[in-house]
Amino acid sequence: MKKLNREFYNRDSTIVAKELLGKVLVHETDGRRAAAIIVETEAYMGAEDKAAHSYGGRRTPRVEVMYGGPGLSYVFLIYGMYNCFNIVTREEGIPQAVLIRAAEPIEGFDFMARNRFNKEFAQLTKIQIKGLTNGPGKLCGALSIDRKLNGEDLCGNELYVEEGEEREFVVVSSKRIGIDYAEEARDYLWRFYIEDNLYVSVK
Repeated sequence: MKKLNREFYNRDSTIVAKELLGKVLVHETDGRRAAAIIVETEAYMGAEDKAAHSYGGRRTPRVEVMYGGPGLSYVFLIYGMYNCFNIVTREEGIPQAVLIRAAEPIEGFDFMARNRFNKEFAQLTKIQIKGLTNGPGKLCGALSIDRKLNGEDLCGNELYVEEGEEREFVVVSSKRIGIDYAEEARDYLWRFYIEDNLYVSVK
């Protein structure tokens, strides 16, 4: 299946966030391939977005990768426990990104189940199946995405996004999650998800 190229990522985060829905996130590691359809995203619009790590042009070692150009991964830790995977958008020097909030597993089921629950996929309960990848930290755990992959080139061969099969779905726009500190930016409808998908984190 065709990988997304750098030009795909070199656009405003709101556009990329919507168009990533239905695409397939792939992590190849130790000869294994794990893949999941992206079903929920959030756009972060850089220096003018009070919810963004780069708001006001902030440049710290943590956020520096966001200034590095389109198609890089930005992986950060929340609550000191959970990794969150973001895709850097826009040209070098404009620190926008898209958070991948949730995905639907399609390949490497046992790999993901072992990562999340230390069980084979066939041993999971219905609640555990739904809980494999229905949140940003869960998604990173299942696909084995951690801060070692911060700055990874998503146009390479280890962590990348494929076109996926064409299918029809309805895109819902809503407020982003967990950014109550962001004043008026908390009300922007910059979270996008596939309507009625089991793996969306918050309906």
